[in-house]
Amino acid sequence: MSALRTVSKPIGSGMAKASPRDLFITALAPMVWGSTYLVTTEFLPADRPLLAATVRALPAGIVLMLVTRTWPRGSWWFKAAALGALNIGLFFFLLFFTAYQLPGGLAALVMSIQPLFVLFLGVLLLRESIRLMHVVACAVGAAGVGLLVLRSDASLTLVGVLAGMAAALSMAAGIVLTKRWGRPDGVGLLGFTGLQLAMGGVMLLPVTLVVEGLPGSVSVPNLAGFAYLSVIGALAAYAVWFRGIQRLPTMVVSFLGFLSPLVATVLGFVFLGESLSGWQLVGAVLVLGAVGLVQRPGAASQDSRERGAC
Repeated sequence: MSALRTVSKPIGSGMAKASPRDLFITALAPMVWGSTYLVTTEFLPADRPLLAATVRALPAGIVLMLVTRTWPRGSWWFKAAALGALNIGLFFFLLFFTAYQLPGGLAALVMSIQPLFVLFLGVLLLRESIRLMHVVACAVGAAGVGLLVLRSDASLTLVGVLAGMAAALSMAAGIVLTKRWGRPDGVGLLGFTGLQLAMGGVMLLPVTLVVEGLPGSVSVPNLAGFAYLSVIGALAAYAVWFRGIQRLPTMVVSFLGFLSPLVATVLGFVFLGESLSGWQLVGAVLVLGAVGLVQRPGAASQDSRERGAC
């Protein structure tokens, strides 16, 4: 049985320049997550964000833990619980809650603040410095997301905005702490992914049963939606995501998240008949530009700072 030992191998030590292959593979995760808004609104039972979050995380986590035979030990009980909450449990709930409270585009716009949270948490926890290019990229990316998704007929709710911001902060903290703590020596990527999914799902399960309970009936589209989010949106996407955190600088990984609202906009145009204006095309260009800015030479975090923080 593989055990999570108390001695961790820092993620990012001796990291070379990000390769196009690593960038592409990591980008698949937020691109998949961009379909969450469509699947949530079109396939899942209405007004059950806790159920959606639990079913997305727990089955995939249990399967991966059984296959990899990974189990936490020592200080990794606390670390795994913290990462499971930030990356999975708390984040999933806030994500689905936001998706139910706000139109998908507005939810993506609110959560576009996430790279800014990563920027400041990186200063506190990874001893990184704030670079002008990072600030510019945050502004460009947020503007692009705004042009992509903001419509005059969209309605905001305070609880939805606060939940979206909290989800962004949870994801940002998960990225930074995953980089800081690394992955335990001898534990594979799938085992590390399964542990966090299982931890997050276990946290969500009792809350789901108490607050929402189980639905009286589940349709075939509901089952298809749950299966997609669990297998593709959680198991596969998070394995790719954690691989990217290991191989890429934190800010590069964070800005790849801007691809999520871009994909959500395209899916809305293709499958829901939503309009796609010229301003939205400008927004798409700005989003891609923001992702490109943080990958310019000198814009990414240096591995010397990452080694000193781990």
